[in-house]
Amino acid sequence: MKSFLPIFSLCAALSYSADLRIGIIGTDTSHVIAFAKVLNDPTNKSHIPGAKIVAAYKGGSKDVESSYTRVDKYAEELNKTLQVEIVSDIPTLCSKVDAILLESVDGRTHLAQARQVIAAGKPLFIDKPLASTLEDAREIAKLAKAANVKWFSTSSLRYSNAVTDVKKEGIKAVITWGPGPHEEHHYLDLSWYGIHPVEMLFAIMGRGCEEVTRTSGKDSDSTTCRWSDGRVGTVNTLRPYGDYGAIAMKEKNSQQSSKVTTDYVPMLREIIKFFQTGVVPVPNEDTLEIFAFMDAAQRSKEAGGKPMRLR
Repeated sequence: MKSFLPIFSLCAALSYSADLRIGIIGTDTSHVIAFAKVLNDPTNKSHIPGAKIVAAYKGGSKDVESSYTRVDKYAEELNKTLQVEIVSDIPTLCSKVDAILLESVDGRTHLAQARQVIAAGKPLFIDKPLASTLEDAREIAKLAKAANVKWFSTSSLRYSNAVTDVKKEGIKAVITWGPGPHEEHHYLDLSWYGIHPVEMLFAIMGRGCEEVTRTSGKDSDSTTCRWSDGRVGTVNTLRPYGDYGAIAMKEKNSQQSSKVTTDYVPMLREIIKFFQTGVVPVPNEDTLEIFAFMDAAQRSKEAGGKPMRLR
């Protein structure tokens, strides 16, 4: 906690006039370029003041194609175009920054990487997926709680119009949909890309999912959960890709989202606000229930569609 309090005290004293120094772990996703352009370039039309990405650790995974084919390219762009220092390890990175964006695309690496950040006492945002298993997700939460380090994780689709268009009172059931390609190294296959429509569902419905049933087809999956209050939520994932959307059903009518636009900026604003204030915008309990949902969905799939209760 000792390294976390001064960030908020300094921000309060200076009314956020001094830029927070942000570090990146994992340069194998386009997110790092998009984030750095918004934070580091005051001329960017979406510029968010108050924070700047100053250093990054490349990371990378040798067996995930979308990692090893991009990690060096994005690191070079960060360094040469956006003046971000590239460092050799996570402890060095933590020594240079106030907060961390954990961006590695391979969820299997997140526990080991987050462990080092937590040991350094730095607040962190963990990009999707939080982890590749429910057990790893819970271990990250356990370590952070023991060290009194604040964190959160979310999909940018939580802040999309797919959610805001339909998130109203009196909802009886919700259907969300989005792309659902798999990545062979991630046990929870929904965590790779299906996390986006799953996050949309929970952003609308909130916590309370109890029992999950998953039906799998060649090009799509449908995963349904019964909530403790009787509501029903369903996520449809399409392969290899598809668009996003949501429908909320009430007693006498239904409402469908307008054409969904994807934008990192609303999420990034919440991340910077979190680093400045210490207020977690998405409760950790919500994120862990999302992972329990995906874990139950995986077990249901493996059991041929048998209903599975959340662990």
